[in-house]
Amino acid sequence: MIHTNWDTKPTLKTVTCVHTDAKKFLVNNVLTVGKTYEVKNETEEFLFVVDNTGKVGGFYKEYFQ
Repeated sequence: MIHTNWDTKPTLKTVTCVHTDAKKFLVNNVLTVGKTYEVKNETEEFLFVVDNTGKVGGFYKEYFQ
């Protein structure tokens, strides 16, 4: 259960959101274009960042630069 301590884990890197034009999911209410986010974990397809709600959420890498 590694995900239970991601919010206190050190930041791996920071990324900037470049768009919120999702085809299938609603992400524009938790991500802001141009805002920088802290990456807490990363997989091949997803970045787990601290979003606008203050919680860690998983998002496709295509939303970030």
